Amino acid sequence: MLTEMISNFAMGCLDKTGYFGAGFLMALESMIVPVPSEAVMPFVGFKVADGDWLMSLAILVTSLGSLVGSLVSYVVGYYGGKPAIRKIGRYLLLDEHDLRLTERFFHRGGGIATIFFSRFVPVVRHLISIPAGVGKMPVVPFLIATVVGATLWNTFLLYCGMKWREHWQVVQQYSHLADIIVVPVLALAMIWFVKSRLSRKRVGADAAISPEER
Repeated sequence: MLTEMISNFAMGCLDKTGYFGAGFLMALESMIVPVPSEAVMPFVGFKVADGDWLMSLAILVTSLGSLVGSLVSYVVGYYGGKPAIRKIGRYLLLDEHDLRLTERFFHRGGGIATIFFSRFVPVVRHLISIPAGVGKMPVVPFLIATVVGATLWNTFLLYCGMKWREHWQVVQQYSHLADIIVVPVLALAMIWFVKSRLSRKRVGADAAISPEER
């Protein structure tokens, strides 16, 4: 079943990479690499529930990873600005639309509260550190808001994973029903994500061509 395959794959990756792997994935999640925390932290909760990992150390390492990844994005935005983000983002199917969306989110609230609450918002959490850097937000408040928000979110997902593991036998009994829903949804989501990014790139490329060049 797909549910069990995903679980086994994730657990296998964490078995091989340990705490470092979990922290590294969360660092990527806090940069512009599309690694969702929802696909990492619940399985960290599995490791804690199985008694393989310490909960306190798992939270510490993953929160540190989120902090490091956010700081890297902040520095890129601070010193490189939008041109650097456009150059890097095109290799990761992240485009101008994503950046504008996150900038609006940042400027609408501004400051510590926005950075904090952005940790709970998909897509925005990957990019929010960039406008914070571009806008030259003071680094200490940025780091405080980031680590508090990331720790709360990571801990919540870890706890969900622990509860999921406790009822794993029930999950396995009904996993075939979940697969009927999960497989088509994942396939459609992936197709939509890639297609929308590629179509935006084509539109952006066409807009960049001057009328004389057409």
